[in-house]
Amino acid sequence: MIETKQIERPKLILIADDIELNRDALEVVLDGQYDLLFAENGKEALEIMRMHREDLSMLILDLNMPVMNGYEVMERLREDELLQHIPVIVLTADKSAELQALQMGAADFITKPFDIPEIIQTRVSRILELSEGKKLISAAERDRITGLYSRNFFYEYASRLFQYHTEMHMDAAVLNIEQFHSVNAVNGREFGDSVLKRIGEEIRAFISGTQGIASRVEADRFDLYCLHQPDYRAVLNRIQEAVNRHSPNVSIHLRMGVMPWREGVEPVLMLDRAQAACNMVRGNYQNPLMIYNEEMQAQELMNRRLLNDLKSAVSEHQLQVYYQPKYDIQCDPPRLSSAEALIRWKHPELGMVSPGQFVPLFEGNGLISRVDHYVWEEAARQVREWKDRYGFVFPVSVNLSRADVFDPALVDRLIRLIEENHLDYKDIKLEVTESAYTDKASTVLETIHRLRELGFEIEMDDFGSGYSSLNMLSDMPIDVLKMDMKFVRNIETSDTDMRLVKLILDIARYLGVKVVAEGVETEGQLRLLKDVGCDLIQGFYFSRPVPPEEFEKLIEKEIATERS
Repeated sequence: MIETKQIERPKLILIADDIELNRDALEVVLDGQYDLLFAENGKEALEIMRMHREDLSMLILDLNMPVMNGYEVMERLREDELLQHIPVIVLTADKSAELQALQMGAADFITKPFDIPEIIQTRVSRILELSEGKKLISAAERDRITGLYSRNFFYEYASRLFQYHTEMHMDAAVLNIEQFHSVNAVNGREFGDSVLKRIGEEIRAFISGTQGIASRVEADRFDLYCLHQPDYRAVLNRIQEAVNRHSPNVSIHLRMGVMPWREGVEPVLMLDRAQAACNMVRGNYQNPLMIYNEEMQAQELMNRRLLNDLKSAVSEHQLQVYYQPKYDIQCDPPRLSSAEALIRWKHPELGMVSPGQFVPLFEGNGLISRVDHYVWEEAARQVREWKDRYGFVFPVSVNLSRADVFDPALVDRLIRLIEENHLDYKDIKLEVTESAYTDKASTVLETIHRLRELGFEIEMDDFGSGYSSLNMLSDMPIDVLKMDMKFVRNIETSDTDMRLVKLILDIARYLGVKVVAEGVETEGQLRLLKDVGCDLIQGFYFSRPVPPEEFEKLIEKEIATERS
């Protein structure tokens, strides 16, 4: 088979001049190298340009023509997005006209009377080469769907604005679409792209009056860097209303985070803070705008410190494992049955740091597994120590985060933990939150099945706070349901909450699993839970989480009670 080589067509140039002699002279100079079109005035030139806008590579334009002169043509080109990319070389004998033409976008000049042919040819060739390079840059510079800057160019231009225009007080804003993946899934990618395009158009219209720039950074995230605005709620409403008009039959919600100008703060950091603010209003349809403030900055600094200090917290044993007892209430008196291992952080400078502060932080940054592994090691060592001291095993429950469940080394790690401490698998119970089962459920179920087959007991933590269906629940490999404390809190005063507790216990009996009630604080709660058949409880009624030495007092009290 003979390979055919595609021959590139000559570039197309339009010559607009009302004097035929000038047109003929340029034809002689350029013919053979380029395809040529001709116009006798500016109006005719614009008509030809619109007709050939996809193919036209250059306009050679006389400034003084009837009907519409060259200045008017350039003004129209500057306003026309479809034509403004076409380079213009101006024909003029008036040196004073050059500055104005340059200001209006001219790329170069050919003087009258005409230069020698080689100079004209060189000027045309050079401008065409520059134009081609500019097109390549422009293709990478702009997002294909929205026409906004691409990520890298946006950050580069924002950095230049910051460095060279310190007099401009620029804000950073980040705009996101709520659940955009669902919008695409339900309505199709083509519809999703049309929404992105409409948002891009509205952002461009807004930005044009603020001396700012904007980008579609990724997927449904839009970054703006613009002069300080007094009312960003109005900005967000403007873009939201544009989306509503575009898609009146589809519910699409936007959210925005803003970092106001602060002297010396670079754009990248400002945009990170705007993104953090935007994340804080995820799912908040009533108030989808968040302005980054001093409180958020203080929290950010604290978070950064905790992230930096985690490694030393583990190596220096600043992390401490506390134990909260679980009591079997179906015997009289209630009997100490097992415990849950809970993490505390005794920071050398900050004092006791609440787990409510650092656990969600590490979960969000993928570092929670490091904390979990520490707790597992400490809990297993402690169970072994109590076994040696008291002659029996006191089981302890430890948490498996979603990150742990998806770790391919999880099973081997837990097997090694049991073997190194000479324990049985039932001595360490594994708690998995209900919400973990709903994320890539098949993978989670496969992992939990493997652990259960080894002999681990599986507890579903926070049952009732997630989204598992009853149909899915019947397939879950679990031994214990841990009832979320919100169901227990009001059972003494709310018949509805008590009926929900009974329903959960009925589900557990149907599944053949035990139930642990969390957050029990009063004797009345204990009595009601015992009467309806709840197996185990934990909460402040018996004990808060305590360090090992205090928990040992509870064990020794239990031993003394059994002997008496």
